[in-house]
Amino acid sequence: MRHHTLLKFLIIILLIAVLFVLNLLLGTVRIPVGNVVSILFGGDGGSEVWKNIIISSRVPQALTATVAGAGLAVSGLQMQTVFRNPLAGPSVLGISNGASLGVAFVVLLSGSLGGMALSRLGYLGSAAMTVAAIAGSLAVMSLILYVAQKVKGNVTLLIIGVMVGYLANAIIGVLKFFSSEEDIRAFVVWGFGSFARVSGDQMLLFVTIMLVLLPLSVLLSKSMNLLLLGDEYAANLGLNLRRSRTLVIVSSGVLVAIVTAYCGPIMFIGFAVPHLCRVIFRTSDHRTLMPGTMAVGAGLALLCNLIARMPGFEGALPVNSVTALVGAPVIAYVLFRKNKRLVSE
Repeated sequence: MRHHTLLKFLIIILLIAVLFVLNLLLGTVRIPVGNVVSILFGGDGGSEVWKNIIISSRVPQALTATVAGAGLAVSGLQMQTVFRNPLAGPSVLGISNGASLGVAFVVLLSGSLGGMALSRLGYLGSAAMTVAAIAGSLAVMSLILYVAQKVKGNVTLLIIGVMVGYLANAIIGVLKFFSSEEDIRAFVVWGFGSFARVSGDQMLLFVTIMLVLLPLSVLLSKSMNLLLLGDEYAANLGLNLRRSRTLVIVSSGVLVAIVTAYCGPIMFIGFAVPHLCRVIFRTSDHRTLMPGTMAVGAGLALLCNLIARMPGFEGALPVNSVTALVGAPVIAYVLFRKNKRLVSE
């Protein structure tokens, strides 16, 4: 790894550390820095309420945002590579729509069939939504993998994935029509996306799963580099196209399925971060891009979570709104600057 690339990584890691600390220090409730440090190192921090805010809310949110942002960014990079399409993202195959469909079934039907809104069940309701999201996303991913074995072209698979997403949204629309207002509100709130839903044992399980999946995804860097060369050239170099494409889709699908199940559908990070990393590192080598997207994705998610909880706001803003507001202008500027440089050359 060249020296300037290593320097960029060090700067990004430093920014992540700063953003992580700011996520612990800043929020709707003002807590003095000394008290935050005392609480983190096992002290009483001067208030039981402050201790509960730091340990039970801000630390889990910061950890969740870090690993979720990294996972979505890697998933987006994998989708853009396997389809060789800059507009591809984690939701391109309808996997996140499958998660939404699973949650829609348990949330929107709970009041109609069970007589009680799932949102009233507290932890049990949250666990049911997580399980439903995982089941829905994995069901759609299984369907996509089955189709991938039957079709040869990436474009056909991409179109089928988009159609699956439309079908899932259509079914969700029908369920909304027959559901109560309270159930619809609970589903809409889930759809906003949030890093605040994961805490306690759920947070430990989520972070552990992601810390296992993310390093495994890096092992696909060589195959992804060959896929960029085109199917014929990659096959001539000895790459098993079907197996490699399936592994990349599985890796991307599992990452987005787990993140969506625990945090809801978080948009834009998976689409934007790979483009941003290609400009930052000026390379298409996935041995650099994979760790790069993890780091930048984690940093962007921490920044969005910080803005969503900035002092002065009542409660927290929807994460999806913040990701688009922060990321869209940055990506537009980066792409415009890149295009301008190419024209000048």
